[in-house]
Parts: sequence; structure tokens; C-alpha cells
Amino acid sequence: MKEKPYADPYVAGVGLGLVLLASFVFAGRGLGASGAFTRIAAAVSPANRQLPTANDSWLLYEIAGVVVGGFASALLAGRVRREVERGPRLSSASRLGLAFAGGAAMGLGAVLARGCTSGLALTGGALLSAGSWIFMFAAFAAAYAAAPFLRRAWR
Repeated sequence: MKEKPYADPYVAGVGLGLVLLASFVFAGRGLGASGAFTRIAAAVSPANRQLPTANDSWLLYEIAGVVVGGFASALLAGRVRREVERGPRLSSASRLGLAFAGGAAMGLGAVLARGCTSGLALTGGALLSAGSWIFMFAAFAAAYAAAPFLRRAWR
């Protein structure tokens, strides 16, 4: 199957906004992912076996939908393959290490901020929360500041 181009970012942004709106209408709350991982960790922890309640279950369905939807999207676009995307001067192990470190930093930030980027940026931004807007400007500023250093690994 021939690889299809990525979706238009403006169309995808409108689609994401409509999903956020539907989340408010049908679930009574916005989007967010870190809460689902907290619920799963609490459920499997030997010290605190606390199963998710019916009120918390929507988070688990949301994450399951993200996984299934992401895989279905990649499958339909012909982008499913077993490889590590990396620059020519970066080993697969280094790329995976950097990805893990970045994910761990974002996870720690989500714990300290008491919410993940999707919860802060999408839901908080839609509710015009000042803290969410400050977070978004800081996240984009940090990404732009780090980009020149990380770009070297992809050349």
C-alpha cells in the first residue's frame, strides 16, 4: 500500500476542537490523558488495589480510543511498519533513549502540574484558564529553544 500524505493540520485542528466540544457535551469534562495512567497504576498497585469507578472509567476509554484510533489511522495511511525513525548520525538506542527521557520529563511535568499537556492545553485553554495559556506559551518557547540543538541529531 502506498503511503498517504499527512492530514492537513488546519482540518485536523478543527477535528480536534470538535472532539473536545463533544467531550464537554457527552462526558461533562474535557480531554486529558495523565489521569488514566494514574487510575491504572492505582488499580495494579499491590499496596493500593483501587479499581477505577464508573466516574473515572471514561479516562480508560479515552486512552483505549487514542491507541486504537492511532493504529487505525496509521494502517489506513499505509504508515504501519516496524522501525525506529531517527537521523543518520543517531543510533536506534540513542533515539529510543531520548524518546524515553522526553516522555519521562513530560510525565514528571504532568504530575507536578497536576495535569497533562492535553488537559492543560486543550481543556484549560478552551476554558480560558490563565495557567493553561502560560503553560502553552512556556512549552512552545522551550520547544523552540531546544529545537536547534536537537535538529543536529536529524542531519
